[in-house]
Amino acid sequence: MTRRKRVTLVLGALLAVFAAYEIFTSVVAYTDDAYVRSDLVAVAPQVTGQIVAVHVIDNQTVKRGDPLVTIDPVPFQLVIAQRQAEIDEAKAQISADQQEVAAAQDNHDAAVATVQYAQETQRRMVSLSSSQDVSRQTLDQSSEQLRVAQAALDTANSRIVRARAELAMHQAAQSRAEAEMATAQWQLARTHVVAPTDGTINALTTRVGDTARENVPLIGIVDAHAWRIIANYKQDYIRGFREGGTAWVWLDSEPWHLHRGRIASVARGISREPDALKLLPYVAPSTDWIRLQRRFPVTITLDGADGITLYMGADARAVIFP
Repeated sequence: MTRRKRVTLVLGALLAVFAAYEIFTSVVAYTDDAYVRSDLVAVAPQVTGQIVAVHVIDNQTVKRGDPLVTIDPVPFQLVIAQRQAEIDEAKAQISADQQEVAAAQDNHDAAVATVQYAQETQRRMVSLSSSQDVSRQTLDQSSEQLRVAQAALDTANSRIVRARAELAMHQAAQSRAEAEMATAQWQLARTHVVAPTDGTINALTTRVGDTARENVPLIGIVDAHAWRIIANYKQDYIRGFREGGTAWVWLDSEPWHLHRGRIASVARGISREPDALKLLPYVAPSTDWIRLQRRFPVTITLDGADGITLYMGADARAVIFP
């Protein structure tokens, strides 16, 4: 065989292999860079206090609403008792203020009647004085009585204003105390920390006597309803993927079984730097010293996942026929 024929044969073989690869990859998309994922729910208490009871153990399955831990309720009960005393005090003060307002109103009504009588008397005295039927002294006395009655009315008006202001102030104090009572009751209810979702307790280290701190994660729960497969596919594969498309998944935790799944979504962006903003996923482009083509995460949900025991972080492999 001549040299030219050998070169032609080698080039033809390479071309055939390349064509076969292109044809194969156009109908079969395979990756072993896949893993099982769920949501890790970080349960954080909403109040600070000492833990007096832990109701779960590590790796225990829980249902939504199941008790997890109990925080010492006594400090919160004492606050509620204090708030109740403040409410009772405000109510008693409001009752006294209402009586004071009523008394001030009666005094005001009497002062108004006195002023009206003094005004009528004054008008009569002025009329009689013009015809000299009463003395100047009598006219001056009626004028003085009108002035005194008017001053008493002004005092009665001031008393009503003051009494109503006191009533409004103590009503505001009652409203504030009731709002603080509602907050204290809310905090007391939060001393019972419950599971926010179905799932499994993960890496439990909480113990009786620990201090639970507000908004600091205390227990992790692997969500039972968020299982999915994250399969990283090379960028020349994903153009043929469609949401709802069929995928087949091999779980390393359950070998020799292929599980049918559906493409839930294909990532529209990745980070090219490992330390970049974490809102974009980063997929390492190399294995040891070999640089690989950029890969994009494809989310796959398994059909009948509720009947499969899944482990978050376990390896998987995926095959998709675009």
